[in-house]
Amino acid sequence: MIRSQLFLLLFALFVLSCTPKNNQPTVSTYAGNGNLAAENGKATDASFANPAGLAVDSNNNVYVADARNNQIRKIGADGVVSTIAGSIIAGNADGKGSKASFFYPCAIAVDDKGVLYVTDTENSLIRKITPDGTVTTIAGALTPINRGNQQDNTRLDNPRGILVDKQGNVIISDWAKDVIRKITPDGKMTIIAGTGEPGAKDGLGTAASFYLPQGIALDSKGNLFIADTFNNMIRKMDPSGNVSTFAGKPAPRGKKNRGSKDGKGPAASFSHPASIAIDKSDNIYVADDMNHKIRRITPDGRVSTIAGSGQRGADNGDASKSTFFRPVGLAVDKAGNVYIADFQNNLIRKLSF
Repeated sequence: MIRSQLFLLLFALFVLSCTPKNNQPTVSTYAGNGNLAAENGKATDASFANPAGLAVDSNNNVYVADARNNQIRKIGADGVVSTIAGSIIAGNADGKGSKASFFYPCAIAVDDKGVLYVTDTENSLIRKITPDGTVTTIAGALTPINRGNQQDNTRLDNPRGILVDKQGNVIISDWAKDVIRKITPDGKMTIIAGTGEPGAKDGLGTAASFYLPQGIALDSKGNLFIADTFNNMIRKMDPSGNVSTFAGKPAPRGKKNRGSKDGKGPAASFSHPASIAIDKSDNIYVADDMNHKIRRITPDGRVSTIAGSGQRGADNGDASKSTFFRPVGLAVDKAGNVYIADFQNNLIRKLSF
């Protein structure tokens, strides 16, 4: 009798050990102590001031567009925070390290050579930072274009989102002009999508319209996804240039379409989606700013909430019970971990699966 009971116990333990664990996603604080400051050092002792944009390289270094500090920061894979460029004081100077200056940089991208590209938002400039910390201006002018000259291809107006593709093209969302632009490696800048007037129309390239678009990201098939922030929608531009609505739906005339519903395509809703990141399986992650949530969209368009209860806060642990306060920036590493710029908490958070 005892032998049979012992056998059953051992068998049960064996089965449990062979059963795959259902790992629940968790949220942790990756860097920052929550203070509104610009201290470097050990990640959780360091401080930020309204971090807005993130990028991660192949070595798991995380780069931060630290907006209110007017700096570009680095969280090394060794867990140490340092300042790459910027002098805290707002400005537009090119130069190396602290000799360079920015004015509220909102987004950042990194290429496979470790070169950084930054939307220097309040300066209406695009800046480039080489691995040695040298900053140069590659596009834009200090005086933004006016609404009567949307097609001016030398000036921007508060650019927000940025990425660099495998061909070295830099794609940006020109926020206040409601267009998506491309800068080729030779420095030529053109509009690739958007009429230049607010709207939510689908269509081919410059026949489509957006309303204050922010985050952008490319999937493995060359589709460009756009956080169409004030339309509360996620848009998709395929390689042929056709723009469609991927998740969310336009608001009826005179009404708002904000919400936090999960669902497929037009059944889902958002509240000021600010940033997008895409993993190696083409899952799309959205920083749903005013909902204080992180959403995930599968390649077939199904939206779910994967982190954030919707309450304001800075609680870690079980992702479904975690809290954020205006998450606005996202980046995904090669292992699928999601890094979050928790804007009002002055923290960098990490969502692990």
